[in-house]
Amino acid sequence: MTEAAPSPAPLFELSTGYWAFKTLATAYELQLFARLSGTPGMTCAEWAERCGIDARPARALLTGCASLGLLEKTGERYRNSPLSEAYLVPGKPHHFGGLLTMLDHRLYAAWGRLAEAVRTNRPVTWDSDRVRSLFESQDPAVTDTFWESMHTLSSFTGEALTTAIDLKGARSLLDVGGGSGALALTLCGHWPDMKATVYDLPFVTRIAEDHIEAAGMSGRVRTADGDFFADASLPEGHDVHTFSNVLHDWREADAKVLLKKSFDALAPGGLLVIAGYFVNEEETGPPLAALMGLAQLIETEGRSYTASEYAGWAAEAGFVDPRTACVESVGANGVLTARKPAAEHPDVPPRPAMTTHPIERPQVT
Repeated sequence: MTEAAPSPAPLFELSTGYWAFKTLATAYELQLFARLSGTPGMTCAEWAERCGIDARPARALLTGCASLGLLEKTGERYRNSPLSEAYLVPGKPHHFGGLLTMLDHRLYAAWGRLAEAVRTNRPVTWDSDRVRSLFESQDPAVTDTFWESMHTLSSFTGEALTTAIDLKGARSLLDVGGGSGALALTLCGHWPDMKATVYDLPFVTRIAEDHIEAAGMSGRVRTADGDFFADASLPEGHDVHTFSNVLHDWREADAKVLLKKSFDALAPGGLLVIAGYFVNEEETGPPLAALMGLAQLIETEGRSYTASEYAGWAAEAGFVDPRTACVESVGANGVLTARKPAAEHPDVPPRPAMTTHPIERPQVT
């Protein structure tokens, strides 16, 4: 007997996945969630009139958003779901608007060129013959969307790290490639005795300074201008170094260079923290980490790495005692830590305690 073929439903769902994203992105662009926030809801006719659109597209969009859990409907009135109210209304603490705008206006079209990126092994959102990396672009179209979107994700990564690692006793943290400063601000907010330095390109640290000032953290979080490849060394005087969604942007050889610079600059007994999306050791998933590797193909020269790869590179640099933990965050699924051996000196502080456990083969699943 011939075995029955599986249902094609999963393929259809995959094939139409962009329908859901464009529904969300269009609703956000039309300020649907902002207009509904703080109201008892609107009817289709009221919202159509408010936006100056016809009833037919208004009804289709509202129905689509309700089907995706973005809106709730009572009688004839639509209102924001708790998810939309929390993340899709400008001004909320974890506003996702920058991320949506970046994905829609910058990356949606770029993913249409994925086959080109696969065939050529080159990014498609910038000219790698003329620019060294995506991150050196000072185009306002990039800075106004990319860095805001990264700020949101880094905030969630920072919150996840507060439950995965314990930095009590750490005195000074260097966030290498720290972007807008979100990770440093979050970690310093959780550990009030720790100070931090956000190290990045000069135009990026200007963005970070605005966020630091807005958070009222100028006394504890500062910035340091630099280029971690061009500079001979990383800033010294820190007992924690963080690389959050940084190493996956670069080739293996580049990542090894950064980890060696980290080892040389880190205080004896200090802690290395690598956070991001790790693919499993079999390189079969998880899906978001695996697809992040394709996003790296489109935008960078890196890919999604395994925990064992990170641990191996850290060991080559001189770090010991690798430990990993799974985290649940929209900005990361894993964290790997390792330490620089402590010098035999009585003034060297002890290594900050960790909530993770030693494992023989670092792995994040």
